[in-house]
Amino acid sequence: MTPDNDARAARVLLLGTTLRDKLFGDADAIGASLRIRDVPFTVIGILERKGQSVWGEDQDDVALVPLTTARRHFVGTSRASPRFVHNITVKFGDASTAEDVMAAIADLLRQRHGLGASRDESFLISNLAEAAGVEETTSRVVSTMLTAVASVSLVVGGIGVMNIMLVTVAERTREIGLRLAVGARRRDVVAQFLVEAAALATLGGVVGAVAGLAGAVAIGAFAGWPVVIDLSALIAAVAIAAITGLVFGVFPAVRAARLDPMAALRME
Repeated sequence: MTPDNDARAARVLLLGTTLRDKLFGDADAIGASLRIRDVPFTVIGILERKGQSVWGEDQDDVALVPLTTARRHFVGTSRASPRFVHNITVKFGDASTAEDVMAAIADLLRQRHGLGASRDESFLISNLAEAAGVEETTSRVVSTMLTAVASVSLVVGGIGVMNIMLVTVAERTREIGLRLAVGARRRDVVAQFLVEAAALATLGGVVGAVAGLAGAVAIGAFAGWPVVIDLSALIAAVAIAAITGLVFGVFPAVRAARLDPMAALRME
C-alpha cells in the first residue's frame, strides 16, 4: 500500500492470512479480483500473520484498503471534520522502544491538532503491550482462583473416598481378620485397600472427564464456539484423581491392616 494508492483512491486491498485462506485456500491470491459491496478490488499483497489480539479477535481476518478509498465507497466523510480518523495503529521496529515511539506520536499529534504546551491532549495513545499485561494479570488471577477451587474439590472428593473406604473396612472386618489369620501380611491388606481406593477415585475421574468433555462439546455446538480437546489434560485429570484416592486411602488401609485378627473374627 503506497501513498499514491491513497491519493488516487485506488481500488486495491491487502488481505489477512485468515481471510486469504477462507477465500482462496492454497491458490495464489495476488492479482485476484474481489468485490466489496459490488465495488471491485484487486489484491496486491498479503499481510504478515499476527494471530489473536489481547481481546481475542483474529487480527488476520481482515482486508485493508486505502483510507481515501474507504471514505469514498464505504464510510463517507464527516462534513464537520473531513480529516477525522477514529484510530491509527502503529507498528514499530524492535530497535525502538514503546516510550520513544509514543512520545514522538504525541508530539506530532499535538502539532497537527494545534495544541499549545498548556492545553490538554484531545487524543489518547495506548500501548497494546500494557493491555496485554493487564490481560495476563487477569488471566493469572482467574487461573489461581480456579486452581484453588479445584484443590478444594479434590480435598472434598478425597475425604469422600476416605469415608467410603472406612465404611468398607467396618463392613469387611471379618474378611480382613480371616485374611490375617490365614497368613496374609499387613502390607498385603494395605495394598488391597489402596488399590480399591485408587480404583474408586480413578473411576470417578473418568466419569468426571467424560461428563466435562460432553458438556464442553454440547456448549460449543449450542453456542457455535470451537472446541479444542487436550488429551494430555484429560489424562492428567484422571491421574490426579487416582493419586488423590491413593493419598486419602492410606488411613483406611492402615487402619484395616492394624486390626487384631482374633477380635476381627469375633465381630458380627
